[in-house]
Amino acid sequence: MGIVEQREFKPFGTVSALSLGGGGIGNVWGETTRSESVSTVDLAIESGINHLDVAPMYGKGEAERVVGEALKGKDHSAINLTTKCSLGTVPDAEVYTRLNSSLCRSLETMGVEKVNLFLLHSQLIEDDYQLPVLNEYRATNATTLSCYYSAVIPAFEMLKKEGKIDHWGIGLGQEEALIKAINHEHPPEAMQCAINVLNSIGAIGYISKKPDPNRVLSECQKKDVPILAIRAVQAGALTSSMDREPHPSGMDKADFTDFERALPFRELAKDWEESPASLAHRYALSAEKVSSVILGIKNRKELQECIDAENKGKLSSSEMETLQNLFVDK
Repeated sequence: MGIVEQREFKPFGTVSALSLGGGGIGNVWGETTRSESVSTVDLAIESGINHLDVAPMYGKGEAERVVGEALKGKDHSAINLTTKCSLGTVPDAEVYTRLNSSLCRSLETMGVEKVNLFLLHSQLIEDDYQLPVLNEYRATNATTLSCYYSAVIPAFEMLKKEGKIDHWGIGLGQEEALIKAINHEHPPEAMQCAINVLNSIGAIGYISKKPDPNRVLSECQKKDVPILAIRAVQAGALTSSMDREPHPSGMDKADFTDFERALPFRELAKDWEESPASLAHRYALSAEKVSSVILGIKNRKELQECIDAENKGKLSSSEMETLQNLFVDK
């Protein structure tokens, strides 16, 4: 069993090249069990993975409960924990209370006194921006830049002073808003960037008229904002088969459309004698200045496949170029 490489990541000093995300162990990406999820966390730690990335919304707290059970009674001083808060747009006076109450609930669930990284789980938008679809969810799923600047950043800094978090950061949103946040006088201390060969965030890409994750990635690389990669397999679209049925509401239709679109990728992976999931993870691991790739796996088998992929090393520049050109203008 290979041990995962450690990479530079300013908030933690170093971080394992793979991080265990909470989506899979929280039952977001297909079915699993509590015991299997706990065993998966145990295997991750044994394999040198020292970053667990969860959130209250992953299985309505299930991912945080799994982490709490896995860490109970153990020395977890070498493990870095990330959790999040989906804030939406609320009056500035309510922001700290909302963030703090969500965080304290997460800390209690996991049985820890602080997290090393606290992320805004809402998508950032410019104040006057109207979502191209689902605009009725704007207030609950999106946070305006003015709220972020005037209330969210000060609340994060207060939570740092109180010793409840070490660092804070952001993730998805309208590209223009994210780029402004990156270039703000108080930039995020870490950023989650979607990185995959499709340049897609699928079903959660309803904020922008034409989502372009690579634009945000490029800005982070240029400004040296520490990067955590997400959506490496784009919700399963870059694996051999989707591990779940489409949601009856059609809310994840874009992910299944991406799976159909990814056929040339699966064919190329077969030519290169590698599984699509392995190749997709190696693609994200090989992107410039990426500190860690957050995994959405839900069991030990999937985790071991990712560890094996990471152990194969980065892709060559020519392999990366081939993959980057695979879906250009398609």
